[in-house]
Amino acid sequence: MIKVVVFKTSNYPISTPSLKRKVKAFLAAKGIKSDTEVFISFVSKPRMVQIAKKYLKEGSVHNVFSFTEKEVASPFVYPPTNFTQLGEVVVCYPKAVEEAKKENLTLDEKVWQLVEHGLMHLLGYHHK
Repeated sequence: MIKVVVFKTSNYPISTPSLKRKVKAFLAAKGIKSDTEVFISFVSKPRMVQIAKKYLKEGSVHNVFSFTEKEVASPFVYPPTNFTQLGEVVVCYPKAVEEAKKENLTLDEKVWQLVEHGLMHLLGYHHK
């Protein structure tokens, strides 16, 4: 079973059930078969800057970050479960809105593009 947990730091109009279905289908298509949990967070620009300062030592607004437990200084504290923790994808929702307009995409298309990009990183695919 694949479990998807979605957090929103504001009341961003995201269809959580639809996003969860897409994430589950994507991970299953990539061969994830065991009990796995992934977190998807939607945050503001100021929060994304805080994250960039903490983990990249710079303060720009990024559209998406992904973190596995191995990529952070102190391990995540997860609730006790039997699930393998894949990690977390963090999307800057206001940045996604801007990019969707600029790229002539629907907001849902852009959000999915960013979530998919983050998931690829969690699965070990990285930029060249």
